Amino acid sequence: MLTVTEGEIMAQRPNFLIMMADQHSPHLMGCAGDPVVRTPNFDRLAKRGVIFDNCYCSGPVCGPSRMGFMTGRYCSENNSWTNRCFLPSDVPTFAHALGAGGYEVVLGGRMHFMGPDQRHGFQRRIIGDVGGGVGFEHIPPANGQSRQSVTVAGPGRTMFTAYDAAVLEACSEYMDEKGHQDAEAPFCLVAGFVCPHNPYISPKPLFDYYYDRVELPELPAGYLENMPPVMQEWRERRGIHDLSEEEVRIARAGYYGLVEYFDGIIGGMLEALEDAGLAENTIVIYCSDHGEMAGENGLWFKSNFYEGSVRVPLIISAPGRFMEGVRRPELASLVDIAPTLIELAEAPEIPVLSGRSLVPLLTQQAVSDWRDEVFSEHIKLSGDVPSKMMRSGPWKFIHYEGHPPILFNLDEDPHEFVNRADDPELHDLVRQLHYRALQGWDPERALGILKRRKRDYDIMAGWQQAKYSPDREVWPTPAGSNVWPEE
Repeated sequence: MLTVTEGEIMAQRPNFLIMMADQHSPHLMGCAGDPVVRTPNFDRLAKRGVIFDNCYCSGPVCGPSRMGFMTGRYCSENNSWTNRCFLPSDVPTFAHALGAGGYEVVLGGRMHFMGPDQRHGFQRRIIGDVGGGVGFEHIPPANGQSRQSVTVAGPGRTMFTAYDAAVLEACSEYMDEKGHQDAEAPFCLVAGFVCPHNPYISPKPLFDYYYDRVELPELPAGYLENMPPVMQEWRERRGIHDLSEEEVRIARAGYYGLVEYFDGIIGGMLEALEDAGLAENTIVIYCSDHGEMAGENGLWFKSNFYEGSVRVPLIISAPGRFMEGVRRPELASLVDIAPTLIELAEAPEIPVLSGRSLVPLLTQQAVSDWRDEVFSEHIKLSGDVPSKMMRSGPWKFIHYEGHPPILFNLDEDPHEFVNRADDPELHDLVRQLHYRALQGWDPERALGILKRRKRDYDIMAGWQQAKYSPDREVWPTPAGSNVWPEE
């Protein structure tokens, strides 16, 4: 096994281990301030690295967010707004850039690529996606955004927990393999997981532990009746406007249990990295594609711009290279990951990037010229109206087509209870933020692209079901039910 000194570590190009969750609330980690959830591995990673307290996804849905993560570009720049959108094969990703720079770039697990191209620059795939491909989603019932998606909850096991265990095993084997090679090329391993995505079903010991410990979200008197009408409609459309306290408690206990279960998966990944002797020269990045409301503000799932949905956990750790135990308040985005990797890997630059390298925030206590705005978009053909968010300083501005604007001051109102958009003292600020948020915003164009793609989708789905080989691209789904209750 190759060993190096500390001085040699600094001179080498680093390996990368990137772990991406699906639907992990930025609030549910011990290191994020939650007093109930047990996340020793996330907490250990944060103590050894930098945690970003204000990191946002480019779109609060799996596919669009992940494509932004891969390309360093926002949703409208990728023409990716829904989980059925294909990223064109000629759009460069950080996998292309690192591969061109001499890295072995490997995908282990989920990335929610849609369409015939299931690699987008990755040279190897060591375990397939739990739902990759065109219209061929291998996912359990009650996985979406509906009342049933909340009420199907409790103790048990799911295909998702089984899948994440399989991803851990495959990635551990890969790291062990690399640890025993005297390889010249550094590697970038991206491990994609599904937990803690709903259904809110977790192993019985974890569910039982949290059932009596989780707190129900507290809301001001009259809050739900006075929240913006567009969000009242959002709740009613998903059938979650009249959940009972018991239904909320069960679902939250299940979600907390999933987070702890997934913390164990992360612990296994970090242990495998150390056992392979690779920890000294590997930069570890943890993030989620988007968040989970988990009952906060009377909401569940994602697809909105409240903090629990659109903000994501981001921890970057490399002892000896970066600062340790540091919290960064600056605004960050998942589109910043690609330029960060490219800079650290000394790889060829992607020509057009909206993201910005996070390296200054990892290495310098004071960064005076950091940008002061990030964006997120949500567009679909039916149901939710097109919407866009801009975060600037303490202000979060939200635009819904055909609806009044929404404005929160997150410093004064971190729970987003008070819409300040109608405050006469903020009239000029609202106008300025609205103007900035809508620059380049063209929902009609986006809807036109989505309609055209919808017409093409069925033939591509039929092609895949008839001809597409799942080998190494789609994880073989276990036969029978995808949810196994535990009494």
